[in-house]
Amino acid sequence: MFDNIEFSNPQFFWLFLALPVAIAWYIWKRKKQTPSVKLSTIKGFKVTNSILPKLRPFLFLLRLLAIAALITAMARPQTKDVSTRTKSTKGIDIIIAIDVSASMLAKDLRPNRLEALKLVAADFIKGRPNDRIGLVEYAGESYTKTPITSDKSIVLSSLNSIRYNNIIEGGTAIGMGLSTSVNRLKDSKALSKVIILMTDGVNNAGFIDPKIASELALEFGIKTYTIGVGTNGTARSPVGINNNGSFVYDNVPVEIDEDLLKEIAEVTGGKYFRATNNEKLKEIYDEIDKLEKTEVEEFKYTNFEEKYRPLILLAGILLLLELLLKFTVFRSFV
Repeated sequence: MFDNIEFSNPQFFWLFLALPVAIAWYIWKRKKQTPSVKLSTIKGFKVTNSILPKLRPFLFLLRLLAIAALITAMARPQTKDVSTRTKSTKGIDIIIAIDVSASMLAKDLRPNRLEALKLVAADFIKGRPNDRIGLVEYAGESYTKTPITSDKSIVLSSLNSIRYNNIIEGGTAIGMGLSTSVNRLKDSKALSKVIILMTDGVNNAGFIDPKIASELALEFGIKTYTIGVGTNGTARSPVGINNNGSFVYDNVPVEIDEDLLKEIAEVTGGKYFRATNNEKLKEIYDEIDKLEKTEVEEFKYTNFEEKYRPLILLAGILLLLELLLKFTVFRSFV
């Protein structure tokens, strides 16, 4: 009955201090409750062994229990059931544009740039349950890998399947990757639209100028975060292919058009980041995650269930029992 009970008016428990006073008063006055008669002899009187006089304090005990029950009822015991409901008040649509050119197989990030990116992006996607996310691949040309969707299992599966292949035209078409991402988001009704564009090179392919693509993003209210991936100096990168199809690696200077990436981010209201290692790449995605938080409104509903009624009923029963015993069993003694 009293599991998970809270008391709305616990100050009434101070009334319990009156009970010891009542008990002391009862003990002090007990001898005066029954009149005494002095007799020189009790010969001629019938002696009985009734235990009723000894049980007389039981009536006072019933009254004390009734008072205790009433005090507890006045403290208003109640149980509280709290339920919550969340409502997304600001949904975000996000496109992750991934450079899949051969240079993304460079080993300055572990095990290479592309695989390191996929691991970090997967954690980012898992941490955005209230947002819709899509994927765009680009090298010398670009295409949509996954349209924006709220089904994270589809996005994660598509992300995991991204591989370097020679089907896509070689090169790095930053303008094409950005414009395809803009095209995926331009009709979105989301209150916030974001592109995360990552590359490890310079714009050397495609027929769309990155600056024009960034102006299109601005026109459609799409914020773009750009990430330059690659260490400073040189990195072991593919420079050829062996007869068995494996890559030939050699140290190649890392060239990232940081000025272009900074300009794209600045024009669209985003931010530019440089990821020189795995740890830095993880930190960048964590920062973007904090910058682009979906606002979630939480509603709490509290249901109180009063528990004082059984106590009042118990007090009433105890008082009635006291009166019943007083005027029946104990009528000659009290």
